[in-house]
Amino acid sequence: MKTLDRIKHYPNLGLIFLAYVAFIALGMPDGLLGVAWPSIRGTFSLPLDALGSLLIFSICGYLISSFLSGRLIALLGVGRLLAVSCAMTGIAFLGYTLVPSWWMMVSLGFLAGLGAGAIDAGLNTYVAAHFSEGLMQWLHASYGIGVTFGALLMTVVINTYHKWQIGYFTVGSFQLLLAMSFSLTLPMWNGGKYTADSEKPKRLMDYRTPLGETLSQPRVWLSLLLFFLYTGSEVTLGTWAYTLLTESRGVQPETAGLLVGSYWAMFTVGRVIAGLYAKRIGVKKLVISGLVVALIGACLLWWNPASVTNLVAVAVIGFAIAPIFPGLVSGTSQRVGPRFAANTIGMQMSAAALGAALVPSLVGILAEHSSLEVIPICLTILFAVLIGFYRLSEHNPPLQVDFVK
Repeated sequence: MKTLDRIKHYPNLGLIFLAYVAFIALGMPDGLLGVAWPSIRGTFSLPLDALGSLLIFSICGYLISSFLSGRLIALLGVGRLLAVSCAMTGIAFLGYTLVPSWWMMVSLGFLAGLGAGAIDAGLNTYVAAHFSEGLMQWLHASYGIGVTFGALLMTVVINTYHKWQIGYFTVGSFQLLLAMSFSLTLPMWNGGKYTADSEKPKRLMDYRTPLGETLSQPRVWLSLLLFFLYTGSEVTLGTWAYTLLTESRGVQPETAGLLVGSYWAMFTVGRVIAGLYAKRIGVKKLVISGLVVALIGACLLWWNPASVTNLVAVAVIGFAIAPIFPGLVSGTSQRVGPRFAANTIGMQMSAAALGAALVPSLVGILAEHSSLEVIPICLTILFAVLIGFYRLSEHNPPLQVDFVK
């Protein structure tokens, strides 16, 4: 009886589990590509920088679907959108294993990007509308699990079978299974819909706000800027830390690899822990405290008084920034208001993708024309600016939409 009562108390437990599995699946392709790229190059006889064309097409697809996700959710419902998006990514990955030419794989990358952007934005919107800040933190921790598992899967596949296609076939098949799961649970995802005579309050996905009206709000643009700068800073350290440590500070490659690994490890651990305390601490305190500690870590990395400082600084930054992205997603309705939140969440995913691509590239250009030691300086400036913009976004915040209990 006790077990039955608990199940009744958590009617959305199955949806939560499915959302986490979907986010694990969302991270797996990112883990696959890094390990598979040398083998893919050999299959298609490609130069080293050919990866850029696949990434560009994938990012373009991601930007389009995530930017329009609010409108797509309004038209299709979140359950149907997730089902279609998972089917698209599954078909794209299965296509990777069959196409004879590189340009065909690049074209399929656009389809995979469309699916990934809609999944990312759709799940973020749904969790922000229906669940607590802690569950949002764990949702994003699931992405880290997916990236790790994807890399391990492709490593095992290549070392055992010497065929990178098997890794993508496995993940593509898993995506199609997810599409079936979303299709079978459509009434659960689209249930509880608001109507004019309903006694239930509107939720984020019940609004049908035009995209143009959302884009006319200054708060929306400020929120997009937060995501652009935050994701840019996160990826900047992850991208350039190894080069900074090995080429500028004389750290041995093996040690530098462990240091960079500690960054992502503390990043994942931080999100798991944040999920336990997010409701008690609150989104605003989580985000601002994370930014302040990250700023201290960046200053420590810039100062660099001793070799051990590198380990401490990188680990501190990784742990500190862990709750920021999911915290910013959960706090979208406070910053822009419930009426504009669904559209804004999707556009925030697009801004994050742009930041992840552009900010590390700009930092790399600065490092090329000055010194690699400009990297911690840039990180310090980025975190300081983020603190200022986040505080600005808190002034006279709109009312927060209530979560479903």
